[in-house]
Amino acid sequence: MKKQMQQGFTLIELMIVIAIVGILAAVALPAYQDYTIRAKMSEPLALLGEGKTNVSEYFIANGVFPTTNDEAGIRTNIDTDIVASLGYTGTATGGGRIFVTVKAVGGDVVSGSADRFELSSTGTSGGTVSWKCRRGTSQAIPAKYLPANCRG
Repeated sequence: MKKQMQQGFTLIELMIVIAIVGILAAVALPAYQDYTIRAKMSEPLALLGEGKTNVSEYFIANGVFPTTNDEAGIRTNIDTDIVASLGYTGTATGGGRIFVTVKAVGGDVVSGSADRFELSSTGTSGGTVSWKCRRGTSQAIPAKYLPANCRG
């Protein structure tokens, strides 16, 4: 009698492989969705960085903070899929705040209405500016989507 060779996988082996792939997909998809939303949040961060540079340069050159958007050199007419607006408020000696208003991104970042996060600045007589990031007052943006230094 000839020995028959196994040709292919058994049904149980295939079912086990499908179950493993299903478990991996169930774990990976939520993490992937979080990463894509966090990637979209890089646009507001880049705009805050641009404003931060402008305000710091103004403070270093003049010794005081700008008091208006125009003095700060901040573009306020920004309207993209993710960012609703960028703005600045401040006093010459008291420091300033650069804020970015974020729209809803696929219904995931902001539930319902827009929210913002901001950088607040303080300056020293030596010409250095320190920045602190914080969430908006309504805290509609879940903390897990913000940069680590803005979550507090």
